[in-house]
Amino acid sequence: MSEDAPGAGPGIEVAVVSGLSGAGRSTAAKVLEDLGWFVVDNLPPELIATMVELGSRARGEVTRIAVVMDVRSRAFTDDLGAVIKDLDGRGYRPRLLFLEASDAVLVRRFEQNRRSHPLQGTGRITDGLGAEREVLRPLREDADLVVDTSNLSVHDLRSRIESVFAGENAHAATRVTVLSFGYKYGLPLDSDLVVDVRFLPNPHWIPELRPFTGRDTEVSDYVLSQEGAEEFVDRYLQLLDLVGAGYRREGKRYLTVAVGCTGGKHRSVAISEEIGRRLADREGIQVNVEHRDMGRE
Repeated sequence: MSEDAPGAGPGIEVAVVSGLSGAGRSTAAKVLEDLGWFVVDNLPPELIATMVELGSRARGEVTRIAVVMDVRSRAFTDDLGAVIKDLDGRGYRPRLLFLEASDAVLVRRFEQNRRSHPLQGTGRITDGLGAEREVLRPLREDADLVVDTSNLSVHDLRSRIESVFAGENAHAATRVTVLSFGYKYGLPLDSDLVVDVRFLPNPHWIPELRPFTGRDTEVSDYVLSQEGAEEFVDRYLQLLDLVGAGYRREGKRYLTVAVGCTGGKHRSVAISEEIGRRLADREGIQVNVEHRDMGRE
């Protein structure tokens, strides 16, 4: 047996996520994706080993693979068990996460979503749950971690999975996109927060600055030297710290901050660059600065 940590193998970590329908597999998959895992949903068991082997040869591009399995294939448990043993024998030592919940909770979840259970056939939801528990019993017995989600919120489940699977990414980075735009071209549809910097003097009306953009030192220095500019950036970063912490508690790790001026060329660009520069110095934040409308004029 390999001496690697559970889930680790020759250059790659492997996890299998399974459990009862409605117990939270989709949430688990999203959390693992946010943590940097390469997630494959319902891959046929016979292809799992091939996927892992390909990942191990990806020269570091794929270091963590998670396979999410359910009972859409009724005979999958025997095949999956054999695959897990095969991977274990090769030194990959896959971790098996099993999610479950009480029948009462699962029935309520199915009814709220107006869905039928994949194994209920012409019977009731409870019939499908009973059949599913029996099919999955061998997997549950072999699981490295069993999580009962009956009394867990989505955020509680996310926290539980992060604590087990985050590894070096225990404090997964929040990805912030700072997007400059021009109001004359409309609001960005994918923005989480929008701020208006048209309260600052417009370099457009200064002939020697008009040809430049907010990325040029001439314009940037002018914009940031205006009364209230530095104070605005300082206080807005404080707001982003507060909002970002709240988003992380709610499991949201992607944030788009839109900064607007009239044409999206001078003020919004300069302020976005400054916000992005300062955010980049904060631990646990990955920053991308984009300028939607720069160059349209």
